[in-house]
Amino acid sequence: MKIIIGLGNPGNEYQKSRHNIGFIVLDKYASYRKMSFVKERNTLIAKRNLFTLIKPITYMNLSGKALTPYLEYINEMLVICDDIYLPLGEIRLRQSGSDGGHNGLYSIIDELDSINFNRMRIGVGQPANIETLSDYVLSDFSDKEIELLKKTADFAVNLIDCFIAKGFQAMLNFYSKNKKSYSEQIVQNQ
Repeated sequence: MKIIIGLGNPGNEYQKSRHNIGFIVLDKYASYRKMSFVKERNTLIAKRNLFTLIKPITYMNLSGKALTPYLEYINEMLVICDDIYLPLGEIRLRQSGSDGGHNGLYSIIDELDSINFNRMRIGVGQPANIETLSDYVLSDFSDKEIELLKKTADFAVNLIDCFIAKGFQAMLNFYSKNKKSYSEQIVQNQ
């Protein structure tokens, strides 16, 4: 069973925020696959036979707490989150690593007691002033950024399909083969 986790904050006020890119991608995936989320414990989930989509609704800083029922799936897990150190729309895949200052990843690492889980980090750009970091990640994407992120979400959906069907390495191979053309589309639209 593959577990795909999108990080974000619950509530309409955060729906279009930079911190919610994980929710945005999972919503797009669920829409394409005609899936609906239902509340289960501290999550919103959508299930199929081979995979489960999960959106923790504990707020970002407590994301790991919502995932305790899924700890047995750590090797089959993919976490999708925002990354301020990547340009808007850029995607980076990793099988392990630190939290990089991301509180949602920190919470998951703390709960799992491991840094060894798959992640898809999606660039949301960096604020001009680091003191406004929390305000920045909680701010909404502009209309222009949302248009650009539609391509990002589409590419992420294809990556998730690869992960579900064949695992992390297949997803990484698909990413490597298609990254250049995807990146060119992103740069053209900025």
